[in-house]
Amino acid sequence: MKLLAAALFVSALAVPSSALAQKKIPKAQGHNQCPLGYVNTLGTTCVSPIYYEMKPTNSEACPSGWMNVGAGYCRKK
Repeated sequence: MKLLAAALFVSALAVPSSALAQKKIPKAQGHNQCPLGYVNTLGTTCVSPIYYEMKPTNSEACPSGWMNVGAGYCRKK
């Protein structure tokens, strides 16, 4: 049992930081809300328990393969 717990701990440390990078995103400039799937931290960030590949819209339409999720962000389909 201790071996299993140790293995889980080591594997959690081995998760690349890029996999956790977009669980927390900054609010887009000019927006006070969070995109779909994210929770407002009542500060300058939004958090999600699920990893989504996100990018700001920069006031333009989302590129092909991406969908608009509001609050100034696009999410990869």
